[in-house]
Amino acid sequence: MTLPDTARLAAVGLRVTVEDDVLTVTLDKPERRNSQTPGLWRALAAVGEALPPQVRVVVVRGAGASFSAGLDTRLLTPDGIEGEESVRELMRGTDEDVLAAIDDYQRGFTWLADPAVVSVAAVQGHAIGAGFQLALACDLRVVADDARFCMKEPALGLVPDLTGTKSLVAVVGYSRALEICATARSVGAEEARQLGIATTVVPRDGLEAATDDLVQALRAHDPGAVRETKALLQSAAGLDLEAQRLAERRAQLRRFRAIVGGA
Repeated sequence: MTLPDTARLAAVGLRVTVEDDVLTVTLDKPERRNSQTPGLWRALAAVGEALPPQVRVVVVRGAGASFSAGLDTRLLTPDGIEGEESVRELMRGTDEDVLAAIDDYQRGFTWLADPAVVSVAAVQGHAIGAGFQLALACDLRVVADDARFCMKEPALGLVPDLTGTKSLVAVVGYSRALEICATARSVGAEEARQLGIATTVVPRDGLEAATDDLVQALRAHDPGAVRETKALLQSAAGLDLEAQRLAERRAQLRRFRAIVGGA
């Protein structure tokens, strides 16, 4: 498969570039603070499905002052957005239709957890609702000191449904995740660092350089070893010690085979 063409991506507010083994996804609708729509989520999923095999690192950015203000709330209005399915239109389908549509939306986020790549979100300004969830879908988050995270969905009568509940609990724990979501409060950059949401916090004008430095560090070591290590870390919380030990042994066997062959 090939990556979606530039015109299709631009129509939903996305820009994708590939340089060597780094793919950069830019949310490119700064006039609306990079708000998100079903078309954007489906385009993100298409990017993940067509990921070039040489890509090791994926960077997700937002153009302009904000990473993403989340769901474009025009989708909740009777008029909706031309060319996009509104919530009102979605509700005309059966329950199975709605569940299938949300599953499609979620696929725009899940590919960022694939062990084949390490994903990095570069976050500035607002990261609200779906924007917060997109940042959480990435493995690492470089955060500008002006960033504000907010799980806004409960304030709209909704729930986070773009994989954010699992990611947030994994990062901050159940109690803090519940408090952040149920109150729909903002989490600033320094608190995000303390909670582990932010891998690092840097001045706003240093965000691009800090992200580039991290990307170069991630590219410095054997891609197979990084891929296997990411998979092991992902499985650690769900496996008991004996199962995780076995996973480590099997992964190391594959690494030994890759390094020295069968001899």
